[in-house]
Amino acid sequence: MSKVSRDALYECVTGVLKGSIEKQRKFVETVELQIALKNYDPQKDKRFSGTVRLKHIPRPKLRICVFGDQQHCDEAKAAGFPFMDAEALKKLNKNKKLVKKLGKKYDAFLASDTLIKQIPRLLGPGLNKMGKFPTQITHGENMKHKVEEMRSTIKFQMKKVLCLAVAVGHIKMGEDELVSNIFMAVNFLVSLLKKNWQNVRSLHIKSTMGKPQRLY
Repeated sequence: MSKVSRDALYECVTGVLKGSIEKQRKFVETVELQIALKNYDPQKDKRFSGTVRLKHIPRPKLRICVFGDQQHCDEAKAAGFPFMDAEALKKLNKNKKLVKKLGKKYDAFLASDTLIKQIPRLLGPGLNKMGKFPTQITHGENMKHKVEEMRSTIKFQMKKVLCLAVAVGHIKMGEDELVSNIFMAVNFLVSLLKKNWQNVRSLHIKSTMGKPQRLY
């Protein structure tokens, strides 16, 4: 991360955290990394997409629902995660409105390996269109670990515009944790870009309701 000094990064993070203390909100604000790109033509250039797992969980409240077989439903129940079995999914009857409502209610989905192939048949293409097709989970995996992994993974995806924003933390985290997450996120993003830093116009960090702090 040659273009941004550690001092500048700490200064921005301090600014964000200070702002959130001065004006306290009734919820835990998310800290976002906002990126503006340049020298990119979203029409012609290959759109990039990539995910990276951060060291500290940026979104502890990410709502994840499990589509499970009996064993996975029991596991989800014991762990306190919301879940649905195949019967519950059948009841939605591929109704677009109901599937959309389900997609809006949760941030992400997990599905048993035995059930995942049936999802398009049970629910239609709705979740896929929303970019929320379930992640597979097998019986050999620990569900709590899997959910934690999903909560710590962020995705960079270029769409039709040259601005991106991803959650890199929240205001209850310490400075060092936030700095380490932002450091990882920026390095990973730059590695995805065709001309690395030459494609970055600006970087800002911002809490949900706070003022943006310019990083680059």
